[in-house]
Amino acid sequence: MDIVLSVIIGIGLAASCGFRVFVPLLVLCIAERAGAVSIGTSMSWLTSDFALIALLIASALEIAAYWVPWLDNALDVAATPAAIIAGTIAAASVFSFTTTPQGDMLRWAAAIIVGGGAAAAVQSSTVVLRAASTLTTGGFGNPIFATIESGAAIGTSLLAILLPLFFGLVLLLGIVIVLTVIAVRRSNRRPMSEGSLAGVPSRG
Repeated sequence: MDIVLSVIIGIGLAASCGFRVFVPLLVLCIAERAGAVSIGTSMSWLTSDFALIALLIASALEIAAYWVPWLDNALDVAATPAAIIAGTIAAASVFSFTTTPQGDMLRWAAAIIVGGGAAAAVQSSTVVLRAASTLTTGGFGNPIFATIESGAAIGTSLLAILLPLFFGLVLLLGIVIVLTVIAVRRSNRRPMSEGSLAGVPSRG
């Protein structure tokens, strides 16, 4: 059960890194210092006083920078690979596999695939939505979108740490909804494509 909870927490923190790179790591640092979550001894540097101060400053600067129209789009270029790295670190910090060398390899492999993948998926979605906001509002709607992103980064991180089982159910429900939407769209496209091919006269 501990492994399952650690995986859920890791996925939640990693996905939150797709909204903001440093905020989930800051939440993890504070939560561990408060005793709400435990991390591996090899990642104890993440909860040091220096890390806490650095993450506070980085999070504040990141949140403020995304309120500046057009600068937010430029930041997305650097934020995408940074989010993947942060998501991997966040996931690896809380994944509780065995402490053997094989367990460490499994932990980092899972962190890269699951954690980095979750961060990349969320970050890619926010890039698309921000670009759409820039085109439709000329960038004036971006600060609102940035505020929602920052709130999502904090809320998702706290939810994953404090209510991991509930977060897991929400995550599972979200995956089911996405897969259902994709299946419905594919089924709707198939008859249209077949009908268009049927209307094409044969040659010869």
